[in-house]
Amino acid sequence: MLIIPIKEGENIDRALKRYKRKFDRTGTKRALQTRKQFDKPSVLKRAQNSKAQYIQNLRDQENI
Repeated sequence: MLIIPIKEGENIDRALKRYKRKFDRTGTKRALQTRKQFDKPSVLKRAQNSKAQYIQNLRDQENI
């Protein structure tokens, strides 16, 4: 549970913005989205390999 202390006389919009930023940084939304649907381990491994290939390709192009 996220707790955002609100200071005396603080604007509610500022507090809401801090809450949203903290929510994004904790990764709660990402965790909920991944648990929403089951993905087979082979699919996850394939996605991880393709991401690694993409990053490696970018690094190779940077060195050229």
